[in-house]
Amino acid sequence: MAAQVAEGVEKLHYKTAVTNGKLSNSKSGKTAGPTIEKDGADPEDSEDDHEGDAGANGANDAAKKKKKRKPKKKKGGAAKIQSSPPRVPMTQLFANGQYPEGEIVEYRNENSYRTTNEEKRHLDRMNSEFLSEYRQGAEVHRQVRQWAQKNIKPGQSLTEIAEGIEDSVRALTGHPGLEEGDNILGGVGFPTGLSINHCAAHYTPNAGNKWILKQEDVMKVDFGVHINGRIVDSAFTLAFDPVYDNLLAAVKDATNTGIREAGIDVRMSDIGAAIQEAMESYEVEIGGTTFPVKAIRNLNGHSIDQYSIHGGKSVPIVKGGDQTKMEEGETFAIETFGSTGKGYVRDDMETSHYAKKVDAPNVALRLSSAKSLLNTITKNFGTLPFCRRYLDRLGQEKYLLGLNNLVSSGIVEAYPPLCDIKGSYTAQYEHTILLRPNVKEVISRGDDY
Repeated sequence: MAAQVAEGVEKLHYKTAVTNGKLSNSKSGKTAGPTIEKDGADPEDSEDDHEGDAGANGANDAAKKKKKRKPKKKKGGAAKIQSSPPRVPMTQLFANGQYPEGEIVEYRNENSYRTTNEEKRHLDRMNSEFLSEYRQGAEVHRQVRQWAQKNIKPGQSLTEIAEGIEDSVRALTGHPGLEEGDNILGGVGFPTGLSINHCAAHYTPNAGNKWILKQEDVMKVDFGVHINGRIVDSAFTLAFDPVYDNLLAAVKDATNTGIREAGIDVRMSDIGAAIQEAMESYEVEIGGTTFPVKAIRNLNGHSIDQYSIHGGKSVPIVKGGDQTKMEEGETFAIETFGSTGKGYVRDDMETSHYAKKVDAPNVALRLSSAKSLLNTITKNFGTLPFCRRYLDRLGQEKYLLGLNNLVSSGIVEAYPPLCDIKGSYTAQYEHTILLRPNVKEVISRGDDY
């Protein structure tokens, strides 16, 4: 999910070339790989016996038989390219279960031995199921965001945009999420964040929201995909006016810097310092005024655990004294936020994001509505984040009192929108990285960002 708050408060086309299950970034404009095959209906030929008529010359009547033709095998008929909007499940596009790799980066310096070390390679091979689940989720994310980048336009409502993304994720993972427990198997990893202008993170429309995207808006699109709790967390920023190009470039550069610096045994403080230096080397001119791009100092990247979007570690985006190290086998969301404002966010606007706490206390709930709602949350989301629209979709009604009681009891965490000062503009880019034993894999990388 978007950001983890610190203590104290790319029209872009993704072209996937698939070769032996590997992803490569194609700049040629050609999309290699699957095509559509239509069903071929070949009726079986029946074995017909035809008797010849007796000739005038008195020849014997002989039954003549046509040659029996072997029936042709029917073609599979499965679609081999994605539809628009995306509705073809990954299991049809990749029937062999081999999903494209992300960007593979070899470790540097004292960790360079890991690339060829046989013990590390063996440990990596033991993670085949883990990698397959993550790569499947990442390919869903790439295909959905490719469609979103082409189709999101000013004049659309935020509700239309959010539901378009989420319905696509559900279709491609094969988990509509309406049956009890289905969303826990796979689907939406967390609510689609559509945070506009000075709002940096954690905004998604609630029921009845009338917000319309405008030409002058800067919108962060942050959505997640999960397969068996392996959450792919990746985000990008859309702006329709080129005046914001430098703001977006600053944040994209900062995120890529964080990804480059991240690795096994690297200290968080070193990553944060490198990110801030990259981010704050940019400035942007808006309306005749030049603004320095500031890293939002109280927003962080974070580790990701299975079924837990915010793991136990934070990845700062400014310099500091955190000596915590990244470790082998960990998964991180490297995300950065830049702002033309103060570079500091506060809670603002109506809350939409919630999640049951991993270490939720066993509290006696007095409200029957709270008990019933907790049961629904546990069975349908577990500890995955959800929003009010997801409860509406499951047919829940008049649940706000019970939801607020779960929050006040410490069982459910509320994630209000995080905003800088009004009139400012913020941008975000984010990728999920896997610190495999022998290589670093930027699992969500595409040729868009």
